[in-house]
Amino acid sequence: MRAARIMTISENPTRSFDRADEFTTLDALESESIHIFREVAGEFERPVILFSGGKDSTVLLHLALKAFWPAPLPFSLLHVDTGHNLPEIIQFRDEIVERHNLRLHVAKVEDYIADGRLTERPDGIRNPLQTIPLLDGITENRFDAVFGGARRDEERARAKERIFSLRNAFGQWDPKRQRPELWNLYNGRHAPGEHVRVFPLSNWTELDIWRYIAREQVLLAPLYYAHEREVYERDGMWMTSGPWGGPREGETVETRTVRYRTVGDGSTTGAVLSEAADNEAVLAEVAASRLTERGATRGDDRVSEAAMEDRKREGYF
Repeated sequence: MRAARIMTISENPTRSFDRADEFTTLDALESESIHIFREVAGEFERPVILFSGGKDSTVLLHLALKAFWPAPLPFSLLHVDTGHNLPEIIQFRDEIVERHNLRLHVAKVEDYIADGRLTERPDGIRNPLQTIPLLDGITENRFDAVFGGARRDEERARAKERIFSLRNAFGQWDPKRQRPELWNLYNGRHAPGEHVRVFPLSNWTELDIWRYIAREQVLLAPLYYAHEREVYERDGMWMTSGPWGGPREGETVETRTVRYRTVGDGSTTGAVLSEAADNEAVLAEVAASRLTERGATRGDDRVSEAAMEDRKREGYF
């Protein structure tokens, strides 16, 4: 008989593993991620999980719940809300938090703009404005380890970062201070005021994420699947109108069947034309793609070749 199954953020019980099963690549990735969560729990005092309601942070939370089941999750969640998030994502975020009785800290970019600590950018993009609220949230709550859902296959700067990534007292990342990570040994040592960013999904790919979502039946926000939406085309991406503005002159709103590969600030994150309405269809679509989800649908990463690395040096995710 199979081992008892665990209920996490899936619609149905998660798949269990026993000796009769073949140990797959997904099992190895899951095992590594769970080991990282448990390592941090034993080594740090106040870890937190960055949770936006996107697919990667949802898989991250699923793994964290699985790592400590049947005990409650020993970490709280932190979301840096730009105020320009798609409404489906915020609704999904709140539903997950309520379902699992989790504690959520929200740092709002809107508050920083309202009181003058931040200034709205001319292009209206708020993703780069997340850095200061994020660092303030970490400092005010004395978080010493911050879990993120970044993966190395997403972008070249993220490919350079270790699983345990030291940040200085100003929250900045210095590539020259990267520590060696031999086998599964992670160095979390840090001075007062410093903290460590931890990336349990570093070795996963977008295809791995979707294969895992399908296997574990992880619930996602519905906009990750094909749906009809009023959109307009900009720079090869299909954008949604919202409080962030748009469309511009010459951009025509039309109803298209689209889905989102990644979610972020609505002013810079686009959808892709797609008929993939379920996990199987999404898997086939992702397997055939030659662009990462950020390369295909994130305008903020197109500012320069070093756009992400520059933001990470300042303290970004």
